[in-house]
Amino acid sequence: MEITNNLRKIRSKITVTEKKYRREKNAVCLIAVSKTRKIEEITSAINENQCHFGENYCQEAIEKIKIIAKPEVVWHFIGPIQSNKTNQIARYFDWVHTVDRIKIARRLNEMRPENLPPLNICIQVNTSREATKSGISIEKIEDFIDEIQDYKNLKIRGLMSLPKIKSNINEQRDSFVPLKKVFKKLRKNKPELDTLSIGTSQDMEAAIAEGATFVRIGTAIFGPRNI
Repeated sequence: MEITNNLRKIRSKITVTEKKYRREKNAVCLIAVSKTRKIEEITSAINENQCHFGENYCQEAIEKIKIIAKPEVVWHFIGPIQSNKTNQIARYFDWVHTVDRIKIARRLNEMRPENLPPLNICIQVNTSREATKSGISIEKIEDFIDEIQDYKNLKIRGLMSLPKIKSNINEQRDSFVPLKKVFKKLRKNKPELDTLSIGTSQDMEAAIAEGATFVRIGTAIFGPRNI
C-alpha cells in the first residue's frame, strides 16, 4: 500500500507542477528508480500502471528484467557504463541515459541486436563540472552528437544531467538552465531530440519548471534505499 500511495502522490505532484509552470499535460514521464529494490516492490509499482523503471547496476537489473519479463515495462539504464557491460546493456535495455564516451556509444551500437529497435540514448552532461561526476561538458555536446549520429542502432533522444544538490528551488532551477538553453539550441537543427532527463526526488519541481521530460524518482516511491 505504501508504494501505491507514494506513486499516486508523485503523479499528482507532477500533474500539479506541469500546470503550475504551464507545461503540457503529461509532458513529464516518471521513471521509478528501482536499483536495489526487490522484485515484489517493482511488481507492486507495475500493478499501479508504472511502466518505466531505472536501474544502475547491470547484473542486478538483468536478473529483474528476465524474471519480470513484461513487454509493457520499459527499462532505463541510468548508471555509469563499464565497457565490459555494453553487450548486456545493449541487449536488455530500452534506454540508456548515461552515454558520455564515443567508445561506449560505438560499442552499444555494435552490440545492439539487429532484431531490436534502435537503442534510445541520452548524452550525459556534467553541468556542474564536478570532477567526481561523469558526463561531458556543455561545450562538447554538439560535436559528440555529430560524431555518433550515423550509428544506425542508436537513437539519440536528448540530454541527461545530475547537477550538484541544492536545497533552494531557485538555485535548483538555475542549475538546470544551461542544459535547457543548449537543448533548445540543438533542437533548431535536430528537432528529433525530444528528451531532457533531469530531476530526482530532491529537485523534481525545479526540473519540471525547466523542461524535464523524464524525472527519475526512487526514494519518494519506494522509501529509503536497500543497501
